[in-house]
Amino acid sequence: MRLRNIPGSREAIAESRWCVQEPEQFKGNWNQIFGNRNPIHIEIGMGKGRFLMANAQEHPQTNYIGIEKYSSVLLRALQKMEDAPLENIRFIRMEAESITDIFEEGEVGKIYLNFSDPWPKDRHAKRRLTSRQFFARYHAILQKEGCVEFKTDNEKLFDFSLEEVEAAGWTLDKHTRDLHHDQAMAQGNIMTEYEERFSSMGNPIYKLIASR
Repeated sequence: MRLRNIPGSREAIAESRWCVQEPEQFKGNWNQIFGNRNPIHIEIGMGKGRFLMANAQEHPQTNYIGIEKYSSVLLRALQKMEDAPLENIRFIRMEAESITDIFEEGEVGKIYLNFSDPWPKDRHAKRRLTSRQFFARYHAILQKEGCVEFKTDNEKLFDFSLEEVEAAGWTLDKHTRDLHHDQAMAQGNIMTEYEERFSSMGNPIYKLIASR
C-alpha cells in the first residue's frame, strides 16, 4: 500500500514533545523520558496510535512506546495526542530492525505487533515482524517473563508466524484463529483501526502470544 506523503510531517515530528529524537541516547535509561521506573511496553508498527492510546488510558502505571516508520502515519497519532495528551506514551519514528540499538537487555516488558506488513514474497520473509530474525531481536530486549502479542487478519502470515515461533525456540503460550469468538482470548481485547475494519467485513482475526 502506497502511503501519501504529507508536507511538513517530518518537521512536525521533529518538533513534537511526544516524539523522541535520537532515541539511541536513552538505551537503558528510558526512565529519564518518563520520569519513573514503570514497566515499558512497545508497539512496533503502531499506525495512527489507537491501540496504544487505549492501552495507556487503561493502564496508567505502564509506559508505552510506539514505533512507526512512516511520517505521514505517525503525524496522525501526534495530532491525537495534542487533543488528548497521555504522559505515559512516547513515539519513535524509525525502522523496526534497529530496536536493539535503543533498548537495553531486559528493558521491555511486552511487545505488540498488530496487523503487520505481510511481506508476501518469500525472499522478503526475514522482514516480517514475526520472522525468526525478529524474534532474536525481541529476545535481546525483553525481560525474562516478557512476551510478544501478535494479531493479524492474514492467515498465511499467521501460519508462517506459528512456524517461526517454534523455529526461534520460543514457546507458543496461546493462539486462536477467531479472536472475536474466542471468549478467553477476547477478554480485554482492544481493537486497532485495521481490526475494526477487517472484522466488520467478516474476516476472522488471528492472534498468538509467545514467550521464551
